[in-house]
Amino acid sequence: MALASAPVRPGARRRARRNALIGWSFILPNFIGFALLTLVPLVGALALAFMEWDGFSDPEFVGIANFTRLFRDSSFGIALLNTMYYAAGHIPLTIAASLALALLLNRKLAGVGFFRTAMFFPYVTSLVAIAVVWNMLFNPQYGPINQFLSFIGIQDPPGWTSSSAWAMPAVIITSVWRDMGYYMVLFLAGLQAIPQEYYEAAKVDGANAWQRFWNITIPTLRPTTFFVLVMVTIASFKVFDLIVVMTDGGPGRATLVLSQLIYREGIRENRFGYSSAISLVLFLIVLIFTVVQFKLQQRKER
Repeated sequence: MALASAPVRPGARRRARRNALIGWSFILPNFIGFALLTLVPLVGALALAFMEWDGFSDPEFVGIANFTRLFRDSSFGIALLNTMYYAAGHIPLTIAASLALALLLNRKLAGVGFFRTAMFFPYVTSLVAIAVVWNMLFNPQYGPINQFLSFIGIQDPPGWTSSSAWAMPAVIITSVWRDMGYYMVLFLAGLQAIPQEYYEAAKVDGANAWQRFWNITIPTLRPTTFFVLVMVTIASFKVFDLIVVMTDGGPGRATLVLSQLIYREGIRENRFGYSSAISLVLFLIVLIFTVVQFKLQQRKER
């Protein structure tokens, strides 16, 4: 004979209801902000991707017309290639620079706290100020970078932001300099979580500095490196503000990226449907790269 379940007391119900209300009271403010500022605009952009709308007249459903237009738009193709170019330069350089800084500043040095703060400071500095300063540094005629290159014997230094070939490298250099301090902090947290006993045991076994780095530091930093890789990848494909301030997509379309094309088509040209279609494509690209990175990470862990 089945045992009858014990009746739930009214007091227990009230406590469970009160606990649920307390939990929702903590979650609700953040969820409301997420819904209003992220979820609703995301759903709206998804719907607008299949419509034609100039912001004034009523939206008109056009199906996949906005997406077929992408394949005929030369600006979209150039922006996609430029975005890939930027990501291919920004991702590895940022990871390498931030890891090198973390390794350097993870030692017991005099004034190490000051140097950590100095390396992190560019990330919280006004981006407009950073862009203006670096544009001055990259000035083809009077900038100190080209003056130094001329001093060491380079007869024809790059035109940097005024050159179609060198504008994107200039943006990548500036972006790496700005971002490496933030990711350095993440790597520092990962390095300081590694037990020192691992290194002491390796020294006893006769491992040199390179062997300790390759066989202890790199494997134990894998979760941190994976997190940094995902964050840098997303940030690279979403780059917008630095390029707008430094080059505004120029010269010509040499530094035009997808996020800037979305802004131009939507805000400047009032083609919100087409702009939303580009946004959806950018979202899918970032999603694919992120999923691939997660799959590769899971395969390595196995």
